[in-house]
Amino acid sequence: MMRSFAISAPKIFDGEVWHEDAAVLVRDGDVEAVVARSKIPAGTIVTRTDGMLAPGFVDLQVNGGGGVMLNDRQDVETIRTICAAHAPFGTTALLPTLITDSPEITARAVDAGAAAAEAGVPGFLGLHLEGPHLSFARKGAHDIRLIRPMTDTDEAFLLRARARLPALLTTVAPESVEPERVARLAGAGVVMSLGHSDTHHAIAQVYAEAGAGLVTHLFNAMSQIGNREPGLAGAALSCGTLWAGLIADGFHVDPATIGIAMRAKVGPARIFLVTDAMAPTGTDMTSFTLNGRTIFRNGGRLTLEDGTLAGADLDMISAVRFMHRSIGLDLGEALKMASLYPAMAMGVEVRHGRLAGGSRADIVQLSDHLDVEGVWIGGDKVFSRHATA
Repeated sequence: MMRSFAISAPKIFDGEVWHEDAAVLVRDGDVEAVVARSKIPAGTIVTRTDGMLAPGFVDLQVNGGGGVMLNDRQDVETIRTICAAHAPFGTTALLPTLITDSPEITARAVDAGAAAAEAGVPGFLGLHLEGPHLSFARKGAHDIRLIRPMTDTDEAFLLRARARLPALLTTVAPESVEPERVARLAGAGVVMSLGHSDTHHAIAQVYAEAGAGLVTHLFNAMSQIGNREPGLAGAALSCGTLWAGLIADGFHVDPATIGIAMRAKVGPARIFLVTDAMAPTGTDMTSFTLNGRTIFRNGGRLTLEDGTLAGADLDMISAVRFMHRSIGLDLGEALKMASLYPAMAMGVEVRHGRLAGGSRADIVQLSDHLDVEGVWIGGDKVFSRHATA
């Protein structure tokens, strides 16, 4: 039986343009159209909301949430917990991210992802394997004992994983992966991202031409822009085919640097928002462990004992607010950075990041102060700020 209804609001951002006094028409979990409120078909059940509606957020780098990390437990319930923890912050599609780990744990993560897809876990988009094929020089918080070059066995594993998952993103460093492997993996549908690398600008461009389409957490754990060597950060901005994730929390990248990057980025690829969130998201945890090492939460930062940043204490709506209020970005553009642009980077913009005919009815309701008031995934309401127990 088909299920049809409408959600109306004073303002709706459809991923491209704003609509005033309009409604989203939903049928069987998908968006039919955004129409003027006066054009809602007779007999349609209408949910009236205040504030604004926008496409649900798409987060391509989520290490954990709700008190759990994918590195600690690789099963459907962990993925379900992570997805549920981020929904109240407006995220309706995400890639649970496995930080560099052993081959056995990586294999279990892929098994869990395949099972989560089969179970239809709300908000599960696919997996992000961040490592282990990174550089030692730019390891960040990754365990140096687990970083290693990609082998034929690793490449074959990723090809099999892609066939089992709705989407697969992997972060690699040119120091550990040959461009020929990147080309084969990208050709098979694995989204290849460059990161945790000390590579040169010219080499990064070679990998972009081979099929790498993203750069992981811009400016962090990578070669920087210098006067004679632009590095991976420079390649991310100057290469029009490279999308770049950004952790917009004011700690990982200085606001002035973010402004420079936004003005410098060559398109059509864009900079998009990621949280790089860890287990504490949605909890009051003050510490947790990663690969046996304690990560401390203090003042909006997550760090190892030596002060190295280890992921972010960030959620997507906070990143949107930061870009709009602290950087001065137009609200529509900030919303695109959280929804449409990451969807485009993954090639899933037909179903995600928009409110248009054929897209999944992933919707976030925001107040005028940019608080999340309600969230729908596939037309099902999964969060209401004012819900009563």
